[in-house]
Amino acid sequence: MSKIENMTLEDVMGDRFGRYSKSIIQERALPDIRDGLKPVQRRILYAMNKDGNTYDKGFRKSAKSVGNVMGNFHPHGDSSIYEALVRMSQDWKVREPLVEMHGNNGSMDGDPPAAMRYTEARLSKIAGEMLADIDKDTVDWILNFDDTEYEPVVLPARFPNLLVNGSTGISAGYATEIPPHNLGEVVDALLYLQKHPDADLDELMQFVKGPDFPTGGIIQGIDGIKKAYETGRGKIIVRAKTSIENIRGNKSQIVISEIPYEVNKAQLVKKMDEIRINKKIEGIAEVRDESDREGLSIVVELKKDVDSKGILNYLFKNTDLQISYNFNMVAINNMRPERLSLKKILQEYLIYQRSIIRKRTIYDLNKAMDRQHIIQGLIKALSILDKVIKTIRASQNRKDARDNLVSEYEFSEKQADAIVALQLYRLTNTDVSQLEAEAKQLADQIETYNKILNNENELDKVLSKELKAILKNYRQDRVTEIQEHIDELKISMEVTIPDEDVVVMVSHDGYIKRSSMRSYTASYSKESGLKEDDYSMFLQKLNTRDHLFMFTNMGNLIYRPVFEINDYKWKDTGEHISQTIGLNEDEEIIAVYPFKSLDEVGQFIIATKEGYIKRVNFEKLKPGRNYRKHSLIYEKFKSDTDRVVGVKYLDGIVDKSVLLISNLGLALRYSIDEISVNGARTTGVKSMNLGTDDYVVGFELVGSEDTIGIITQRGAFKKQSVSDIPITTRAKKGILIIKKLKNDPHKVVDFTLIVDNSPLEVITNRRRIHDILPSEFTLSSRSSNGLFLIDIDAEGIPAVIQPKIMELIIS
Repeated sequence: MSKIENMTLEDVMGDRFGRYSKSIIQERALPDIRDGLKPVQRRILYAMNKDGNTYDKGFRKSAKSVGNVMGNFHPHGDSSIYEALVRMSQDWKVREPLVEMHGNNGSMDGDPPAAMRYTEARLSKIAGEMLADIDKDTVDWILNFDDTEYEPVVLPARFPNLLVNGSTGISAGYATEIPPHNLGEVVDALLYLQKHPDADLDELMQFVKGPDFPTGGIIQGIDGIKKAYETGRGKIIVRAKTSIENIRGNKSQIVISEIPYEVNKAQLVKKMDEIRINKKIEGIAEVRDESDREGLSIVVELKKDVDSKGILNYLFKNTDLQISYNFNMVAINNMRPERLSLKKILQEYLIYQRSIIRKRTIYDLNKAMDRQHIIQGLIKALSILDKVIKTIRASQNRKDARDNLVSEYEFSEKQADAIVALQLYRLTNTDVSQLEAEAKQLADQIETYNKILNNENELDKVLSKELKAILKNYRQDRVTEIQEHIDELKISMEVTIPDEDVVVMVSHDGYIKRSSMRSYTASYSKESGLKEDDYSMFLQKLNTRDHLFMFTNMGNLIYRPVFEINDYKWKDTGEHISQTIGLNEDEEIIAVYPFKSLDEVGQFIIATKEGYIKRVNFEKLKPGRNYRKHSLIYEKFKSDTDRVVGVKYLDGIVDKSVLLISNLGLALRYSIDEISVNGARTTGVKSMNLGTDDYVVGFELVGSEDTIGIITQRGAFKKQSVSDIPITTRAKKGILIIKKLKNDPHKVVDFTLIVDNSPLEVITNRRRIHDILPSEFTLSSRSSNGLFLIDIDAEGIPAVIQPKIMELIIS
């Protein structure tokens, strides 16, 4: 009669998921600490051994083995069983394969194995050590899924498989990642720990140096290994084994002979070739996979005269030629998942092996004692042979004969059975001698077995002897090299950035782009792609290895390596700087400077609208790590209304002075030495003593022979000699350089240095551009307001005057 229970969904889900999790953890994904096997692996090995599919017999179809496992022990899909079978045979995945296969069992390139109907398998010789003495009551047994036969809970595991072959798996709430180790090193550590139970980790690591991956490679980071062996968690760096060889034509090539553990070779080669195709670095001519039956070999052929070490470091950093491996040594111990240290794993293995030897010895002792009992009966029977024969002849049948022997001569039933079954030829003197010899041998064996069971030292001697036999038969040299420290990967800019000349443009509205020389020359110069009312404020031919500093009027510095500026066709608009770095509503770029390196030793001079000025060393404005998302503050304002009006760069000792002009037409000129050197987040010193409603419109670095061009809000242009403005000292009011008018007086909106009478351009508040040829104007006196040049009603009020940005002439 069914019983209906009222349960909340929460209780039902919790209960069911708890059961499911327990099943996943114990019965599928995590290995047992004793034999290092997951249930499916254990069942495969046991089933193959039970079927006699061992190393000393012929290969059998994998499908047969899989079918036996699935039908008798593992009622899951055949694909999961076959995958586990194949993995145990892959010598690039496990250090000591437990299965031998004929046929395609996959590859390091990630190729799948052939279907199980095509491949053949058998247990390897060392797998036999996993199953040794399983028939001597050494392990516990449980009924299989349909209660038709028994299967082992764990295998005897005569070698420490958990560490030797490692394990990887993900279960509910737990994961494990135990790397393969060298069998010889692990067994050496076991032998040492057996004699020195209080050994610390440093002592054990004299033997177990670290993981020994079947694919070889180089491990870097002793500290990571030690932490992993101490806590069960740790991180190491695994890199390929490489060499740089010189070849003909002053060229070189990188030869990769070993790759990191579980790296897909085909994907690795593809990734390196993509780097070559996409020109992420210059210098790679060809990538070839030359692996064959002799072993792995990947060749990266380099171009002439390149930094081969730098390219190799780039490949280490940007491909799986170098990976980080994370230990997470979790296994089932006493039916519970546990994160394990190296010593704990070794200790538990020794405890388990002592248990195996004890159980095996009890089994052998019982067998020997049973046999001894039989032998004693046979010897006694032979001593009274005539009577025994007479009694048997007088009996009615075999059972009657046995009962008569038991009752008349005090034989046990087992002895009587053996006597009745005795063949006539055994009644010779020779066989009596053999029985007596066997009796002595059995007595010796029983004495030995009792010694082992009653004396822990004797038991340990047996264990030590068996471990040494494992060493003798299966020890192999270490294939993974271990290096104490992790190398720092230094990659020069010459490696990572192509050496290419490009055209870079920054517009007034904040659009930035770089274009190839080919795209620029193929387009008409006026087809810049900018919006109709936008204009370029910086246009230069630069190299992709150059650096660009962009200064905004709000004191923010935006840095971009030229190679990081998005590449556009010259006809395209480009990328707005606010797509990566947010600009305030009225923030605009006022100065742009390119540099060949970030190791310049010059200075920036920065002046603000409200009368502050400072010098800042180049090194103080070097970009930080987050330059892509955050700008650097290069000027701190004392009021919310202040703005930067100019940034100039000094690349050495310059015999020039600073010239500032205010909106009301006052000019002040003084030595650069009067400006103090400050840090980035500072305001600076007073530059000019400004009157009420006056402000600085700009500044220039000038010499006495220089000429400046001034533009006023009424559209007048004035060409004036710098020598008309005497050198005084900082923070003064300055002298008037325009004529005062009672009605509608002129006010200076901007000025610029005239170099070799090169053309100037005035940009109005309506984004109209008016060209000026300074050579067509004569010098004006300080009391002059210049000549009216711009019709402000038609073109707008002048806002900026600057050297005309000319079209680049590309040779």
